[in-house]
Amino acid sequence: MKEENCIFCKIANGEIPSKTIYEDEEFRVILDLAPAAKGHALILPKNHYSNLFQLPEEKAKNAIVLAKKLGARMVEKLNADGFNLMQNNGEAAGQTVFHFHMHLIPRYKDDNQKINWEPGTPTGEELEEIQKQIVE
Repeated sequence: MKEENCIFCKIANGEIPSKTIYEDEEFRVILDLAPAAKGHALILPKNHYSNLFQLPEEKAKNAIVLAKKLGARMVEKLNADGFNLMQNNGEAAGQTVFHFHMHLIPRYKDDNQKINWEPGTPTGEELEEIQKQIVE
């Protein structure tokens, strides 16, 4: 199941050339053309799913196992000092291509990347209210 106008569907299925570092029946993993750090790659399912919520559970499991395997290999082979695994859902969360994908980003002590957020300071009552909203 592919979406005709989806660039990631075309890349994942080999219709557009890429620097592929891994491929199987379900996924293609490519080097990002605008990397945050040396070795930054994307895990792309070959089928189209707009976001995590559309991705079947079995494929989600397989994606995280693949991320673990490739992340460890990238840290070892590229001598990275750390690793980020990122996945965005929705425009407000930074998703710009609406085909589920995961970013594998090897990190280096002096890479000057700022992949983080400003910590909030909720009160205990606010946390309790949020907890109730989610649990109920």
